Amino acid sequence: MNHLLTQTGHSHKIHCDSAGTAAYHVGKPPDRRMAAAAKAQGISLSGKARQAQVEDLKHFDWILAMDQQNYQDLQALDRSGAYQDKIRLMCDFCTQFSDREVPDPYYGGPDGFTYVIDLLQDACRGLLNELIRDVKDA
Repeated sequence: MNHLLTQTGHSHKIHCDSAGTAAYHVGKPPDRRMAAAAKAQGISLSGKARQAQVEDLKHFDWILAMDQQNYQDLQALDRSGAYQDKIRLMCDFCTQFSDREVPDPYYGGPDGFTYVIDLLQDACRGLLNELIRDVKDA
């Protein structure tokens, strides 16, 4: 998403961050296989993994989950129920792909990582279009 925001000149208006629902990889850089798949499409991945916190629910306007399990984990993080309307599935914004969840490529080959990059690019374009539409309607 950050790559798309930079490409389209929206990076100064929209802040995007990434966090997992589990602490498995906290502090580690992006997976080398995902970074390679992204690089092959001109996208540079950076940063370090972190775990989603309750503060994220308060701070961000949208919280997007990659799959149903992460969606449920994020809902459970919102114990008060105050932020449920912010939590959505990333694939809700796809316009070209029919997937309902982002598949986990970690136990497959390189093609799985390429597929996830393609899927996420589609979802991110759809999300950006929705954000732009929301601003125009406001």
